[in-house]
Amino acid sequence: MMEGTAGVSGRRDADESLLDDPDALAERDPGGMLRFTASAGAQVRESAALTAETNLTALADDGRPRAVVIAGIGTAGRTGDVLATVAGPRCPVPVIPHRSAGVPGWVGAADVVIAVSASGRSPEALGAAEAAHRRGARLVAVGAPDSQLQAAAERARAPFIPVPRRAPARASLWALTVPVLLAARTLGLVKVNEADLAETAARLDADADRCRATAESFVNPAKSLALGLAGSIPIVWGSSPLATVAARRFGDTLSANARYPVVSGALGEAGRGRVGLLDGVFGGLAEGMRDIFADQEETEVEGTRLRLVLLRDGGLNPEDDADEPLAVEERRADAVQTLAERRGVRCDVVTAEGGSALERLASLVAVPDFASVYLALAHGLDPMAVPAITEMKELANQ
Repeated sequence: MMEGTAGVSGRRDADESLLDDPDALAERDPGGMLRFTASAGAQVRESAALTAETNLTALADDGRPRAVVIAGIGTAGRTGDVLATVAGPRCPVPVIPHRSAGVPGWVGAADVVIAVSASGRSPEALGAAEAAHRRGARLVAVGAPDSQLQAAAERARAPFIPVPRRAPARASLWALTVPVLLAARTLGLVKVNEADLAETAARLDADADRCRATAESFVNPAKSLALGLAGSIPIVWGSSPLATVAARRFGDTLSANARYPVVSGALGEAGRGRVGLLDGVFGGLAEGMRDIFADQEETEVEGTRLRLVLLRDGGLNPEDDADEPLAVEERRADAVQTLAERRGVRCDVVTAEGGSALERLASLVAVPDFASVYLALAHGLDPMAVPAITEMKELANQ
């Protein structure tokens, strides 16, 4: 173990053997990030029950809104991306994630604002709630009970969905997402039903079992993914809008938990320029410098290399109900895998499974979430404690 200049402990190289030692994993995860990650299915069930106990009828009384703005930052902001994707291209109104303080200038009485904050005190959510109230927009707030956000909702006489903070915000994606989806269902914007929620929770439970600490690396997809990424620069691309939300989520967790720099986004956008990374100094150029006659193990990693993670979603909608035809997305995904192979860039593929958009999203998020935690632990990092975040808040509030 070594200590960095800011007192952060860890190791430069991943310790692969540690991942198959459950006791060592528990010792290096004192905050319980693995346990929190495994609670995703329970989060779906609890948040669905809490939303059902909240009176949202007033939200629908004024009919369909002109637009819906989901205000929040970080994981809370991702809930807006999930809603926009699950609602799909045929959603009758615009669904707009908003990640800065206040609300867009055009928001008024014809619109709905959903303010989301795990802590209930983020300036972005609080500012949005207050601005929505001033402008006469319908408001729904989602966050920790007995918080500033709940007080803001009460002042506006707006529904508040209490989500107990049982985990760090970045491990609370599902706790925050379900109330947002169900509020949108009340407005007639999505068709998420109880069976969808039950199947999504069951999918998350099953993946948590596959990725448990006691499952060895060769049968644990999250540990295998983490070991493949160790020492690399990850590129995470999603083949569809749904898979792109999961790709950006993986970028979030790799950065926050494992402290890895990540390129993430849509495969369609990558094909307009970023796919050139495969040719660069960390991609095909590095592979071209390897001595092909030397022993494979001795020359496996000379410097940092790219590692591609491709999240593939076969899709559920017919072609006329999608932004791009499914065949185009599938051909593009096949093409980038071939490009990576030709350049010696290794590629991991996670394929969506499930009968609803929400369950398919869960199948693309669960294993990568665990992988980000295992990668942190392999480097001797505590995935819960991120000193730079604390220091940044202190410096910004001086």
